[in-house]
Amino acid sequence: MTARRWIAHLDMDAFYASVELLRYPELAGQAVVIGGGRRHQPVLQADGTRRFSTLAGYTGRGVITTATYPARDLGVHSGMGLMKAAARAPQAILLPVDFESYRRYSRLFKAAVAEVAPVIEDRGIDEIYIDLTDIPGAQDSVGHDAAGGVRAVAQEIRNNVRRSTGLSCSVGVTPNKLLSKLASELDKPDGLTVLTMADLPTRIWPLAVRKLNGIGPKAGARLGQLGIDTIGQLARRDRAELLAHFGRAYGRWLHEAANGIDDRPLVTHGEPVSMSRETTFDRDLHAVRDRAELTRIFTELATQVATDLQRKGYAGRTIGIKLRFEDFKTVTRDLTLPQAVADAAAIRHAAGLCLKRVDLTRRLRLLGVRAGSLIRL
Repeated sequence: MTARRWIAHLDMDAFYASVELLRYPELAGQAVVIGGGRRHQPVLQADGTRRFSTLAGYTGRGVITTATYPARDLGVHSGMGLMKAAARAPQAILLPVDFESYRRYSRLFKAAVAEVAPVIEDRGIDEIYIDLTDIPGAQDSVGHDAAGGVRAVAQEIRNNVRRSTGLSCSVGVTPNKLLSKLASELDKPDGLTVLTMADLPTRIWPLAVRKLNGIGPKAGARLGQLGIDTIGQLARRDRAELLAHFGRAYGRWLHEAANGIDDRPLVTHGEPVSMSRETTFDRDLHAVRDRAELTRIFTELATQVATDLQRKGYAGRTIGIKLRFEDFKTVTRDLTLPQAVADAAAIRHAAGLCLKRVDLTRRLRLLGVRAGSLIRL
């Protein structure tokens, strides 16, 4: 008998914010946004309590990296400008980002998952796909529940993540990656959702068509013009009609996705193409008047890229820079070296040579450093 395919999608709940709440437990249950800078670091007071910054009066170009669920209830969310968020929720707590801590907890939760189920596709700092098909017990039925065994395996994974990190996650388990991504969102936060193809009409088809990963704003608008607002409406449309409106490849994908068809395997080994670091300034900086600050930031970015390369065991032969000016025009420059490098001084030197090839008369709003053409050390 062929084993039933079980794929899980695990998504950490409000990951960055949850890591910060481990550090500042007194903020539990409060509206907290992550995205501030060094000046928003909490201050330890004489009585042992901490004083936190709020969004009230925030000025600058910062963007929310993530927000706690109470903050989301106030209408602020990841990707929103902090000034806009300040207008909606001025009393929300503002914390600086700490990517080093987030990366450490990312490694911890992935290691906890691998103890139970080692076949993992890494999708970023806070989400992974997991193949549960061949995990002992996953094919077992529990009473009349054919998915009882895999549900128990998924719960074991969730328990292991919480024991190892103190954090909660949401897991969707279905026959494929596409449906599992949708399922992991259905019962957030701290949810476990197991679906079979029989559950499509009740759990998936009522969802908005834009929930499908692969349907962007333009395609969503075109579908809306055809009277297709839900995944179920898309699933019921004639395949030939979708091909006529969206082309052979995308039309076929739309029809299959809406009907829960997805045979993509997990990609368990992937080599990075490049590693980069960039930052958007709170105010536009001028190459001459703000030279000292730009030099410091430029050196920090090169050092961060070097640290990333060394930690992951790579060196880069192509070093590049990215600049965005006050008029939002973006330029890039790169330099291919005779040998791959991974140390901060060499990356900083090569990036500096790239910088000399750019007209710096306009003020800058973003600066980035990149290492490409990677080789393993």
